[in-house]
Amino acid sequence: MRAPRRRVVIHIGILTGGGDVPGLNACIRAITLGALEEGWQVTGFRRGWEGFLRIDPDDPETVAAQSWTLDRARVRGIDRSGGTILHTSRTDPRTQAEGDRTDHVLQVLDRLGIDAMITLGGDGTLRFSAHLSERGFKVISIPKTMDNDVHGTDYCIGFSTAITRSVAAINALRTTTASHERIGVIELFGRRSGETALLSGFLAQVARTVIAEVPADPDILIPLLVEDRDHSGEHYAMCVVSEGASILGSEANGEMGKSATQRAEGGVGQQLARIVEARTGIGTVVQELAYLMRAGEPDAMDRMAGFAFGGLAVQLLRDGKAGRMVALTDGNYCHVPIGTLLEQQKSVDIANLYDSKAYRAKLMRIEGMPMFLC
Repeated sequence: MRAPRRRVVIHIGILTGGGDVPGLNACIRAITLGALEEGWQVTGFRRGWEGFLRIDPDDPETVAAQSWTLDRARVRGIDRSGGTILHTSRTDPRTQAEGDRTDHVLQVLDRLGIDAMITLGGDGTLRFSAHLSERGFKVISIPKTMDNDVHGTDYCIGFSTAITRSVAAINALRTTTASHERIGVIELFGRRSGETALLSGFLAQVARTVIAEVPADPDILIPLLVEDRDHSGEHYAMCVVSEGASILGSEANGEMGKSATQRAEGGVGQQLARIVEARTGIGTVVQELAYLMRAGEPDAMDRMAGFAFGGLAVQLLRDGKAGRMVALTDGNYCHVPIGTLLEQQKSVDIANLYDSKAYRAKLMRIEGMPMFLC
């Protein structure tokens, strides 16, 4: 009889980088369980790429502080909670004060015996992943961002929950806004892409939505909001605005380039509200949903995407297809070259999905359109 075929045992690493979103833990669980089924060893690296910079391969204490062995017990039940058990950071090893630390990252991977990495992140995390792939290391990337702005995929983990949270909050704020007969201004995360604001505004059926891609002209927008308020049955109006939006003639321009502290002192939502009040005398209700959009447990879509993306990542490594990013396009799970996200910035299809003069979603044609706006 032929001897049983020996299973190839490899050691994979997982990390999460950038902002946290619901669905990351579901993905970590799926990767871990899938890898264990293959007989692989799994290490979770903490604090994204920053964790690698804190590791001295000759110092076991730093290794233990920045990494965990992932097994069934460690990932049991984590899919029910938001955030990431591995913690996260916004660190690019190439842009450190002491210079490019890519060689250090590769040294850590080599010394710890990591054969391949699965990285979960947005633009910054995945760009460095692509860099490692170019350097010859095996990497599979998984797109994660509540803004849904990673090029090459129709969907990123975290987007659905962010929309669900936003729609619920917008509708809840209607009661206060209506009670005081004001204009509600709700600012949502979305620095470069207005997809989160556009879809949330559409599903909540707000009067007007200002997205990051189209500057707002107060001379047009404010009269529309006043008209919306005057003609509504309860004498109020609701407006959603992307945090990265700009207002013509306003100091709000350039908000996306400000620090978190500076934005807290006066984000674009607050800027718009002040202009509304100054020009009309009508009171406003201003709310920045901010981190509430990404807080708490994932909704059904993000659990499903997390499980599916994680499972697909393991399958790609098993089949020897490193250097790929898992994706969801045209309703199908698939994978694209990891460098795809470097090609261009993803943004709202203005021509087909947005009325720039009316400041609201425009779904003129449904057949053939993607489920998720892009």
